[in-house]
Amino acid sequence: MSVSELNAELLDEFSDALWLEDGLARNTLESYCNDLRQFGVWLGKCNDIALIDANHSDLLEFLAYKVSIKVKANTTSRELSSLKRFYRFLLRQGKIQTDPSRNINTPKLPRNLPKSLTEKDVEVLLNTPDVSQPIGLRDRAMLEVLYASGLRVSELVSLKVAQVSLNMGVVRVMGKGGKERLAPLGEEALGWISRYTTEARPELLGGKVAEALFVTARSTAMTRQAFWHLIKRHASQAGINKSLSPHTLRHAFATHLLNHGADLRVVQLLLGHSDISTTQIYTHIASSRLKQLHAKHHPRG
Repeated sequence: MSVSELNAELLDEFSDALWLEDGLARNTLESYCNDLRQFGVWLGKCNDIALIDANHSDLLEFLAYKVSIKVKANTTSRELSSLKRFYRFLLRQGKIQTDPSRNINTPKLPRNLPKSLTEKDVEVLLNTPDVSQPIGLRDRAMLEVLYASGLRVSELVSLKVAQVSLNMGVVRVMGKGGKERLAPLGEEALGWISRYTTEARPELLGGKVAEALFVTARSTAMTRQAFWHLIKRHASQAGINKSLSPHTLRHAFATHLLNHGADLRVVQLLLGHSDISTTQIYTHIASSRLKQLHAKHHPRG
């Protein structure tokens, strides 16, 4: 068996194990495998060995190589995590005797504060789409749902009609790792969904049938990339010159909830974070709420 064939076989086994043990999404599994394929290619070129034959020095040399070509620290850290998980799997399966990734510490990275928008920015952005047109009405409904519920963009574009309950005012979301949660929508978002499904969606479908809630002019489901371009276009039209990310409205959702007094644990549940530490980063940017609490409760506030 060639080196490339052996690597492919090992990655298939690793991917299957991750899927069975953790139920990871396909994109997450592919990310792990891509990191390992890169290491496999590097090993093949430099040492002509397979992934299973790599030693501690090989991993250190690979990481040093990444630093030398100025790969971002976040990327290198993620790749090291993939390597650690892979070699722990091989050790557990009895395929190797020692873990070559042992004692290689993942560097502590500075936590980048997520970009957010002010409440005024959000109001302007939401009012930008031309709701007299089917596409504009769809865009307004999508933006309203994203801001009202704090969904990830991938969760938004994959929503099916059956996941939304207008009567209960919630949307049933399948999040990371196949975890399900209910996200409240609020009256404003519910109103726009109702209007979109009644007025715009049938016209966009043109008589076709689709499970997806939000569809394109070609009657197909919206993609993450298409929605990202959509947000950038509307932000430009609204005169919002701030740096945006695909999750800008999700970050605004969390920040504004905390600014208005929401409990951090509640925000954690709404965002679908498994660990409270992931949510705590928002306490650093929910500054107006922190200032109000300080002024109210500190003796010298």
